[in-house]
Amino acid sequence: MTIHTGLSQRQKAAVIVRLLLDDNEASSLSRLNSESQTLLAEEMAGMELIDRQTRDAIIAEFCDRLESVGVTFPGDLDGTLAMLGAQLSEDSTDRLRRRAAVSGRGDPWPRIAALPAPVIEALAKSEAVEMVALMLSKLPVERASELFVGLPRERARAVAQAMSMTAGVTPESLHRVGLILLQAAEALPRPAIPTPATDRMGAILNFATADLRDDVLNSLDTHDADFAGNVRKAIFIFAHIPARILPRDVPRIVREVEQPVLVRALAAQDEADAAAAEFILSNLSQRMSDGLREERNDLGKLRASDIEEAMTEVVSAIRRLEEAGEITLILPQDED
Repeated sequence: MTIHTGLSQRQKAAVIVRLLLDDNEASSLSRLNSESQTLLAEEMAGMELIDRQTRDAIIAEFCDRLESVGVTFPGDLDGTLAMLGAQLSEDSTDRLRRRAAVSGRGDPWPRIAALPAPVIEALAKSEAVEMVALMLSKLPVERASELFVGLPRERARAVAQAMSMTAGVTPESLHRVGLILLQAAEALPRPAIPTPATDRMGAILNFATADLRDDVLNSLDTHDADFAGNVRKAIFIFAHIPARILPRDVPRIVREVEQPVLVRALAAQDEADAAAAEFILSNLSQRMSDGLREERNDLGKLRASDIEEAMTEVVSAIRRLEEAGEITLILPQDED
């Protein structure tokens, strides 16, 4: 039911907002786009006194409209994708975002801020420095800082100089730049396999025997030294434990491994593996460490394959804990 009060729908909306302001309930206005907020403020600026009868009629009409609402939708792509969540496939989500970028609908900056790090880095290294400066201005400070320090030195200087030109940019220009960047991002090729090839090869070699792993890496060194170097960084084996595991995480790792398996892994004979075993023992309580040493000494002579299998199980446990976010591996250092 529409009650005729002599006011336009926009003026009635202004009355409702004014009433909400009295109760500090107008925080949702931030959801309106800039144009709607401007029109609403202009309407309020042109209004003065509304009598009680008109106010009550507007409230009654507003309540009637609310009661007649059956279901609401977000009204934009970002809200729709957030509502649907995991119900959509990655391919469908990707297609929708690409179409929105091409059509120019909605605010591009939230979508830019949500782009994966490699995509943002590609934009920062390829787009005009003025647009990169605006992008840094719109990104959260922490992410903008990480992006900036990762730029080549000369480009970082150029972007820093371009920052001085961002102060006078208009909202319309900022919107256009956002659309250009978003369209450029959506035009980048999307790999069918998201995991980097070096990470996949490293994960595979984690579970290979030591002689096969060394043979493959030596072959890669001959054909593609850069790829081989990155694969080495992705590999995590038992011998890497002292350099990649925080001492405080050792007890958590030990609890994840069955004790007979752990004892066999601690019997490693290779120098690097033995050092890793000693690192584990030295970061346990004295009582537990002594008990594990005694069990290891009672094992007698083990086959090398049994020890290697046990070390692989310890590595698997570490990987599971890392993926679950329960421990954090120290990043390998570049070799000079």
